Amino acid sequence: MAVALVTGSGGLIGSEAVRHFAGLGLDVVGIDNDMRQEFFGAEASTAWNVRKLSDDLGAAYSHHGVDIRDRDALAKIFRKYGKDIAVVIHTAAQPSHDWAERDPFTDFDVNAGGTLNLLQNTREHCIEAPFIHCSTNKVYGDRPNSLPLIEQQTRWEIDPAHPYADGITEDMSIDQCLHSVFGASKVAADVMVQEFGRYFGMKTALFRGGTLTGPAHSATELHGYLGYVMRCNMEGRTYKIFGYQGKMVRDSIHSHDVLSAFEAVFRNPRSAAVYNLGGGRFSNSSHLEAFALAEKISGREMQHEYVDQARIGDHKWWIGSNAAFQADYPQWKQVYDVPMILQEIYEANVDRWVPQS
Repeated sequence: MAVALVTGSGGLIGSEAVRHFAGLGLDVVGIDNDMRQEFFGAEASTAWNVRKLSDDLGAAYSHHGVDIRDRDALAKIFRKYGKDIAVVIHTAAQPSHDWAERDPFTDFDVNAGGTLNLLQNTREHCIEAPFIHCSTNKVYGDRPNSLPLIEQQTRWEIDPAHPYADGITEDMSIDQCLHSVFGASKVAADVMVQEFGRYFGMKTALFRGGTLTGPAHSATELHGYLGYVMRCNMEGRTYKIFGYQGKMVRDSIHSHDVLSAFEAVFRNPRSAAVYNLGGGRFSNSSHLEAFALAEKISGREMQHEYVDQARIGDHKWWIGSNAAFQADYPQWKQVYDVPMILQEIYEANVDRWVPQS
């Protein structure tokens, strides 16, 4: 029996990992205590997704409502499955700048401490299993905002002569810049994953994601950019734009493309691998551009208001380069761009996200 252990299994990437690895024939053990509901409120709860996984996958999926800060509970799960664990996919996190500022202890304990708990359990019970970690491009702090950017009609763009014109690579420094409390806790986790790879010879890989998205996102204001754009449009909510004239650029990668990257690492793991992973030049948009696409898809006008204060840690322009990952895994290809992603989010939620009375 080969087991895939997935943390954050009710979330966007976690639930897609459950389905993907179950589809490969592995038994999947999910760990998720629906803390997203505590972070963002009832509409962000992942309980619906966990129920759907259990209904759809049956005996192939075993769920544990365990907090990754609980070392004893985690150790019990790892002891139960031991060397049958063929891969650990760590997607659980506190993902919000704003929330981290309000409660930095919980943010750090979840993001840094929880990651350490999982690494140590993997080391003790299934050291040969690849450990795949969802990091974030926020480990680069606000350094991308120091790049030479040019204001265009609907977006900010980098000087085409700059070395990062095709996307920011992993050589960008993470030092001596402003990260936000959330960014700092994710830096700690990111570096620890690398360290367990180098120091203990474990098969670790981390992905510094841009905007990870897809129809399984429990989209809410503080997390889930494209999903929340589409939700606001469909429900007639007002979307708040925070700074940069709504021209800030984010690259967006669909959960399907993320999971195909995870599978590639599972089949041919490396040690202490570090990759940017996002939409890159293939899939990116500004807020204004995403609004226009949402309006075209739904036929509804986008309601929005502007707040002339960017959130701490937000990137004015982020397009990451996937070149390092593609060099190591040349068979990996992206499928979804932003219009396809928004169309799928719309179709998946057309009966659920209806105009509010």
